[in-house]
Amino acid sequence: MRVFLTGVLLAAAVLTQTGAAVAQNGPLRIEITDGVIEPLPYAVPSFIAETAAANEMSAQIARVIASDLSGTGLFREIPASAHISKVTDFNASVQYADWKAVNAQALITGAVSVNGNRLTVRFRGYDVFADKELDGGGLQFTGTTDGWRRMAHKVADSIYSRITGEGGYFDSRVVYVSETGPKNDRRKRLAIMDYDGANVQFLTNSASIVLAPRFSPSGDRVLYTSYESGFPQIHVMDIGKVQRRVLSTDDGIMSFAPRFSPDGRTVVFSQSQGGNTDLFTMDINTGSLTRLTSAPSIETAPSFSPDGSQIVFESDRSGGQQLYVMAASGGDARRISHGKGRYGTPVWSPRGDLLAFTKQNKGRFHIGVMRTDGSEERLLTASFLDEGPTWSPNGRVIMFTRETQGASGRSLLYSVDISGRNLRPVRTPDGGSDPAWSPLQN
Repeated sequence: MRVFLTGVLLAAAVLTQTGAAVAQNGPLRIEITDGVIEPLPYAVPSFIAETAAANEMSAQIARVIASDLSGTGLFREIPASAHISKVTDFNASVQYADWKAVNAQALITGAVSVNGNRLTVRFRGYDVFADKELDGGGLQFTGTTDGWRRMAHKVADSIYSRITGEGGYFDSRVVYVSETGPKNDRRKRLAIMDYDGANVQFLTNSASIVLAPRFSPSGDRVLYTSYESGFPQIHVMDIGKVQRRVLSTDDGIMSFAPRFSPDGRTVVFSQSQGGNTDLFTMDINTGSLTRLTSAPSIETAPSFSPDGSQIVFESDRSGGQQLYVMAASGGDARRISHGKGRYGTPVWSPRGDLLAFTKQNKGRFHIGVMRTDGSEERLLTASFLDEGPTWSPNGRVIMFTRETQGASGRSLLYSVDISGRNLRPVRTPDGGSDPAWSPLQN
């Protein structure tokens, strides 16, 4: 885990365990292996309403920004009741002494105007102890009023990136399987939501079982497996139009576990025929198939590397469920998992440096990460059933399914930082499983 703090914001970075390397010149860089960081204190006064129609929305936008930042576990908000200064003019000079007095390391101010259906959000971020505005200056976003939450996420992404040096992930969505009903009669349908659980929209009904939705690299399409025909087939859906078509068309052949290539032109998936399950790729435009594996074993859950050159997948070719990596064109595969237990559902980090996976060992399930060669395995969670990890767009957070025990158990969505800290439930109207994170929206 790396955290970058600029200016005197580094005063809030307090290492509580060993394992840090500090660069003294320029922006402070803290590389943490086994340590944790005390959350950075910040303040977000309610944004100024520059028009009467913006009164309610200005406060709501500030609250979403605060929720985004605090939800990372890297930031701690100073409550409004502790504020000394009242920000009433977006262009007025900041009273740094007042914010230092309440130990605010960062300050975020903003102004909101609404004209008809047009919404404009202006904002600035400040390094309080350096008495200066954060690098990048003030910005503004303009859109429609029904997209106010998305604009708040964009502001939070900008502030997060300036302070941490990492890309943001708040302006993103998650597609997942919404679940209702008892465990022995679970009803499933595809749903899409903001990363924080807001703005849920259902994409299919619950007439047929659906599994494993996966976003396209552009975020406009979703692959998933449906049992609408009575056996598993791969469908692709245009989210904007909520239109779908079947990709796997051979009757009686089961196709499942699809995932897009990084360029969005190819789909890799599992196909089961004659008692054997192998990996294939399909050109999404022509339907042309290429067989990648032919071992007398089960190969499934494939995932491309970010550069599209390799595929990681799970296989029982060694006698137990393990992880393998091979060239995207097929050929020899090398086993990369060597710990005790069974490994599955691998997925490549957007950064290209890590793989997330599900592990089962001694009756417990875990979400873990490892280097792409299988080294430095770390387990981030443990429970009755944790499975199906998906990466945030910046490769810092993993969302997954957690199922509770017993006849009345439910499937719920959780997220965890790649350091294993900040385990949090993700709110959904009903139960949820099989999450897949989108790229940042355009």
